[in-house]
Order: sequence, then structure tokens, then C-alpha cells
Amino acid sequence: MKAAVVYRKNEIRIADVPRPRARSGEAVVKVRASGICATDVKILGGAGIPAELPAILGHEVAGTVAELGAGAGEAGLHVGQRVAVYPIAACGHCLYCRRGRNSLCLHEHGLGHGDDGGFAEYVRIPAEVVGLGGVIDVGDMPFDLAAMIEPVSCCIAAADQCGTKAGDTVVVVGAGPLGLLHTIVSKALGAGVLCIDMNEDRLARAQNLGAMRVVNPEKEDAAAVVRDLTVIGADVVIAAVGIPKVMESYLPLVRNGGVFNVFGGTPRGEMMTVDPRWIHYGEIILTGTFASSVKQFHRAFSFVGGHAQEVEAVISTRCGLDDILAAVRRVQSGEGTKSVLLFPE
Repeated sequence: MKAAVVYRKNEIRIADVPRPRARSGEAVVKVRASGICATDVKILGGAGIPAELPAILGHEVAGTVAELGAGAGEAGLHVGQRVAVYPIAACGHCLYCRRGRNSLCLHEHGLGHGDDGGFAEYVRIPAEVVGLGGVIDVGDMPFDLAAMIEPVSCCIAAADQCGTKAGDTVVVVGAGPLGLLHTIVSKALGAGVLCIDMNEDRLARAQNLGAMRVVNPEKEDAAAVVRDLTVIGADVVIAAVGIPKVMESYLPLVRNGGVFNVFGGTPRGEMMTVDPRWIHYGEIILTGTFASSVKQFHRAFSFVGGHAQEVEAVISTRCGLDDILAAVRRVQSGEGTKSVLLFPE
């Protein structure tokens, strides 16, 4: 089969590799759509490059079940089924799994992280994912939309962590694909959303998706805009960017008693400075989220089905596996929003 294989930092090539086979409890999915995440691009650039190379990235996967290992059918799966895949192979038994925090599993691995991912014609799904109920039937949902379930689940996880609710003011820093999905999720929860970005095209998309206000910090003082809107500051600030100093600059936008969520992954070793007196006397909640639980993944399926038009609008490019290098360059340059790889039947 064909796959986009990472051989070393900044080197990804299309190669012929053996098709995976399903072992006991596993499934093999014929990939029909695989989203390109900024995390994949960061990994390719050397930020957390897989320990074992060559490797296949891609964790936003939808397709059809091609093969089932012994016992996998007990999870309600059948060959030919149209599915989306939760990418984290969590044990289901450790402290974090028992508390519904699969992303923090003490024994986790998963697609593009210890296991080959979905930038390939076929992908093997670990038995842990199958056993958790992480291979879900998507019915007649288009595959490109089904590939968006995973990133939407991450935004739902952030909203849960922040306690976002109707009437809140949510500031989303960064109007890339995840920032736009945060806008959609927060608005659906009844919050008013303000988006900050320097890319005018992305700000226009955010406004079209329901942001009540957008700010280009090169043209306006974001803090002054937030004060004018809220007087005391935002209830929730979600930093959907991966630059610590940028995150740090927007800490003051959250009100006393509010929540600041570090959502974007940052380079190893880079720091931001936080005044402990600000956290102490302002009773600020400083938190972070990076993935989701399998239950949030199921909720995301329902959410995407109910907000298909908005979620689909985040996809700017659909391309084939052979075009992955151009798609990666688009992510690196900030061109467009979300790129999804599509595979033929």
C-alpha cells in the first residue's frame, strides 16, 4: 500500500509499505479521509519526532472496516462499516482511565504516536481502541466530515475543562482550524466569542462562523476591545496558538475568577512567565487540554452531525496522498485553514 512515511526530521516521502493485518482484538480500516493536524506538522519539524523511525503520522481518521481480528466483532463492528477512529489506545484501567481521562492514560499509545497512523491507504487500529468503543459507526456522514470528529472532540474537551456555558465571553487566540472549531463549539454552548488573529482571511471565516467580534492585534489593542465588551475581562481565554510568548501576552484578558486554557502545543523548552500573585489574588484557573476522552469523541460525532455546515466550512483543502507535501507547506505557512487527505474507494 501507499503511505506518507516520515524518515527523519523534515523528511516525509510517499512509499510502498506492507499492508497491516488485524491481530487479535484489532481492526484494519481502509482510510477514506485523514485530517492534517498542526501537531503532525510540528512532529515532522522535529518537535517530538517519533522515537522509532520510519513512522506514519495521522490521527484524524475515517474510513471503512476492511478486516477484523479475532474477537473484534464483539465491539459491534463488521467489515464494510463506515467508521471514524478515536486515536488514543488507552488501557481503560489506570487511575486516569477510571476517571474518564483517557488522554492521560499511564499506558497510552496510538495512531501517529507509537502506532502507524492514517496517512496511508490502510491503518491498523489497536485492540485497546476497539475495546474502548473508539471505532464508531458514522452512518452516511461524508468521510471528510467524519475526519473532523477528532479535532472537534479536542475542542469539546477544552470547553468541558473551562466550564464554558451560556452567557460566557470566550476569547479564542488564534483563528486557525482549531481556533475556528473552538469558535463553533463555544458559540453552540451559548457563549459570545471574540477571535484574535493577524490573518484577515481567517478572521473573516471566524466572523462567518459566528464570532461576535474579531481583532487583528496589528490594528487594534485586543485588551482594550475585551475591556470595552466585558468591563472586567473574559470568562474564558483559549490560547489556540503554539507560541508561549504570544500566550503570555494574552494572560491579562481573563477576568478574576476566570479560566485561561493553554490549548496549542508549544516547542519543548520554551517558557512563559506567570505572576503567581495574579493567579493567587485573581483566583485565576490556569489549565490546559490537548486531546479528548473516548466519551468526548462520541459526543463530537453527534456535534459534527448537528453542525455539519459550520464544521465543513473549516475545511479549506481536500487533496490526495501524493499532495501531502504541499498540504504540509500550507499548514506551515498558515495558508487556508484545514487540509484533509482523501483516498479513493
